[in-house]
Amino acid sequence: MSVKDAEKHIVNAYSKLFESLSFVSKKKLIEILSNYLNQEKDKETVDFYSSFGAFGSSKSAEEIVDEIKSSGKFNSKEIIME
Repeated sequence: MSVKDAEKHIVNAYSKLFESLSFVSKKKLIEILSNYLNQEKDKETVDFYSSFGAFGSSKSAEEIVDEIKSSGKFNSKEIIME
């Protein structure tokens, strides 16, 4: 059973369970699920924007460049842009 199939099964099982709930309970459940969806959306936004920003270091740019070049793992091939 794939993840999608498992999720479909879970959704179907819960929907059958919720059929017996009162209107007020269903409304409360929708409210709770909506809050979860909003939290997910907010988390995605925060994750997206947190991927931007400056490189955090107390070293100067020149020190970082020198460190990279002296590491012996720097490839000095020229890249020709057309």
